[in-house]
Amino acid sequence: MEKLDIAIVGAGVVGLAVAAEIARRQDELATIVLERHGKFGQDTSSRNSEVIHAGMYYPTGSLKAKLCVAGNRLLYEFCEQHEVPFQRIGKLIVASEAAEIEAIDAVYAQGVANGVPGLTRLDAAEAKKLEPNIKVETALFSESTGIIDTHKLMARLEHLATANYAMLAYKHEVTGIKPVADGYEVTFLGPDGQTDAIECRWLINCAGLYADKIAAMCGIDTAAAGYEINPVKGEYFAVGMGKSKLVNHLIYPPPLHGLKGLGTHVTKSLDGRARLGPNVVNVTDREDYDVDPEHLEEFYQAAAAYLPFIGREDLAPDMAGVRPKLKSSNGAVVDFIIRHETERGLPGLVNLVGIESPGLTACLAIANHVADIVDAGL
Repeated sequence: MEKLDIAIVGAGVVGLAVAAEIARRQDELATIVLERHGKFGQDTSSRNSEVIHAGMYYPTGSLKAKLCVAGNRLLYEFCEQHEVPFQRIGKLIVASEAAEIEAIDAVYAQGVANGVPGLTRLDAAEAKKLEPNIKVETALFSESTGIIDTHKLMARLEHLATANYAMLAYKHEVTGIKPVADGYEVTFLGPDGQTDAIECRWLINCAGLYADKIAAMCGIDTAAAGYEINPVKGEYFAVGMGKSKLVNHLIYPPPLHGLKGLGTHVTKSLDGRARLGPNVVNVTDREDYDVDPEHLEEFYQAAAAYLPFIGREDLAPDMAGVRPKLKSSNGAVVDFIIRHETERGLPGLVNLVGIESPGLTACLAIANHVADIVDAGL
């Protein structure tokens, strides 16, 4: 049986970032990434709004807050250094009526507490200079929010990982994990349909939508540990190109109902097209990517509150993604779980569970955090 130093499960943006960073620091370590799909980023990483978030929504001191703020800076630097397409387009969080102003104030205060740079309060006239076609009473402008070509980011991370001798094993689906002396035996189904296994000293679970399943394979009671994933689908509706041109920035409503979702907002792609979404639909199928056209009215009503130029005829079903949300009993924000499982008697196992938004923004900061854990344990 082949013996390796590090096995990473999952080649989404986080798994690739972790592989690239560990390989950069420790290129003498034999590292492999096991991915069940035939190429990288086929689930959550490629089915999202491709937004580089600033970090103003998350509780101060949480991993989401710290890693998002740090990751925002790291990601822009990475894009510039490695020629990954991006735009620092900026975002407006708008109150379209007086009742929403308090929520804008709360987001601003949270962002300041989190150390988010480039936040500016705008009155209606100032907001209208940036977005003349929206309905707005007051707004919060986030200068450091942007958009990115996620596919090219992942391609670059894959290249950097393999350039430092990490191996990418596609069509390798993990089917079993067993603790052994000095590590873990990982069984997988290979591209030839045959079952095989490797041993590794470190096992890093970056399996995204299936991170709870991988943790369970290691013998962890995921319900007791708080690792159970509640898959949540987010649908998007495309805005016709003519109306897309009437929006210059990302535009979000205030999160009036907590962080179950950030509300139906407007994102822009690098080619200038706008889309609305995502909504929040609890699903049992973790790969349910259908968009229900019956939800068009829901999207229209939500967007029309601050986009008075939008008509129902301007919207069309676009795409959907599924987020690996952690279960919460009271609706509160649930933080990222990034944990070296030494207290469970599983040294060398690092679980990353519930890595939803802002996981894309935070990917490089997450990679540094995980690499630090590995460095400390070597």
